[in-house]
Amino acid sequence: MSNFEQFHFDFYQSNYTIEDQEEVCNSYGSDKNLCESRKSPTEKHPAALVPSDVQPSPQSYTGHILQPACGPDAAAQLGYVDGFDEETPLLEELGINFEHIWQKTLTVLNPMKPADASIMDETDLTGPMVFCLAIGATLLMAGKVHFGYVYGISAMGCLAMHALLNLMGASGVSHGCVASVLGYCLLPMVILSSSAVVFSLQGIPGTVFSLFIVGWCSLSASKIFTSALAMEGQQLLIAYPCALLYGLFALLAVF
Repeated sequence: MSNFEQFHFDFYQSNYTIEDQEEVCNSYGSDKNLCESRKSPTEKHPAALVPSDVQPSPQSYTGHILQPACGPDAAAQLGYVDGFDEETPLLEELGINFEHIWQKTLTVLNPMKPADASIMDETDLTGPMVFCLAIGATLLMAGKVHFGYVYGISAMGCLAMHALLNLMGASGVSHGCVASVLGYCLLPMVILSSSAVVFSLQGIPGTVFSLFIVGWCSLSASKIFTSALAMEGQQLLIAYPCALLYGLFALLAVF
């Protein structure tokens, strides 16, 4: 250990101490150049250690702090759209198209008009849900709480008609298309349930009016199904089960 301590002492042994430098600087306190001359070159010129390729360019920054300095075509190249002009409308994303709803409603209101075959290409359940709710609301105004019956009969009728149309037609049909057509054809039934609020349908005039509404609904539904599924000559076969389905809704309105 004595050898190591002697080596340590010899290694740090020097005649020059920090106190000597402070005394020299204090003795010449008014002359700052003498103290500054004792500083190392790195303290005088700190920029000399920075490589030339890291040196900042003399050109000034022309952009803003919160905006990148890019050209006007950079946003178009990155696929960025400024604003909401080219975005898809919310109702279209949700599958709600008021123009198609209005066209299907006119097709139901005019059963003698030929139906467009493309009406089955789009599954729209907005109108059927509104019409079912309208039937339940008008029956409620007449003192009949039949919301469960309305939606239950609608669901069972859609399943039965879907099975029947797949057996009768060469091309298959989806559940959504069947529910859309049967739901839109409930529009005349809304008129019947609204009439039950004003006067009673339990008589000969009410029975005749109910039969007329049932025939109207079944004729419109069978017309759309035969046009969309290319089932020419089978409209009466399709109208019969549709009449049975809409007859159940008529019974809810009459009794």
